[in-house]
Amino acid sequence: MKAVNAALDAGPLVAGLAAVGSVYVCYKVACAFVAFYKLFLRPGKDLKKLGKWSIVTGATDGIGKAYAMCLAKKGINVVLISRTESKLQDVAKEIEKKGYGVEIITVVCDYSDFNQKARENVYNAIKDLDVGVLINNVGISYRYPMFFHELDDASVNQLIEMNINSAIWMTRMVLPGMLQRRRGAIVNLSSGSAMYNMPLLAEYSGSKSFLEKFSRALNDEYKAKGITCQCQIPFYVSTKLAKMRKSLMVPTPQAYAAAGYKWIGYPDAVASPIFLHALQGYILDHLPTSLVSSIIMKMHLATRKRGLKKDSRLAAERNMKSD
Repeated sequence: MKAVNAALDAGPLVAGLAAVGSVYVCYKVACAFVAFYKLFLRPGKDLKKLGKWSIVTGATDGIGKAYAMCLAKKGINVVLISRTESKLQDVAKEIEKKGYGVEIITVVCDYSDFNQKARENVYNAIKDLDVGVLINNVGISYRYPMFFHELDDASVNQLIEMNINSAIWMTRMVLPGMLQRRRGAIVNLSSGSAMYNMPLLAEYSGSKSFLEKFSRALNDEYKAKGITCQCQIPFYVSTKLAKMRKSLMVPTPQAYAAAGYKWIGYPDAVASPIFLHALQGYILDHLPTSLVSSIIMKMHLATRKRGLKKDSRLAAERNMKSD
């Protein structure tokens, strides 16, 4: 009799748990459907409606160059900003040869020293333009994973200037015009390292985490005013910075830009446009943090060892030449 009464008493609890479980499963299915739609079915926006001009920083290599080409192909004028005049001209000529019929402006800027004079130079070049899209792409990482104390002061400062300050000041330059026109899209290129503990890449991952938080807050501030701010989270892409070859998990910059373009202008504050990158992030999100950190630490220690060995070999070669 007691067992029967206990079963009767537990009946509502079991039913309640079953209901909660059903709601949770439905929620997860809905999330999966939304993610599938955004990754594979949702069309890209017509970014020409946001403005006649786009700006791409770090536009002569990797994702930055790919984005510049992609925007030009869509009929949007492009301001190319980078530190090397010859490379800027090469990219500009490459775009012109494609016959997209867009205007191109090149601006020489070394973002590792983005002082007041440099900011004024960039501002004067873009202040009268109808800028609809800003791609804050320029950035730098460590030469190879290191303990934070092993970095020299110049490297520490350079990383802050390029990864954080460049995005802050470029955003401040374009926002007033976007607000006046009540339209615009800002994209901050971050990294998968922003989302996880990255021992031996502490300052780099911290700077990329800043872009993620910065983008989330700005998106909430300005989306009601017609301006979106999005942080895009690529994992490995076959660029000079990553020093990795193309593979199933490592897309080309062109493939990344083509996928990333489709997300620009939507109110998603954080986006991982490549499916396998998004899947990788989903898996890492559901593993214990301590396990992920331990695996990354071991990987980075191994890479650091190879980097130190290479530095030692190069130093020996230089000494031989000097002798």
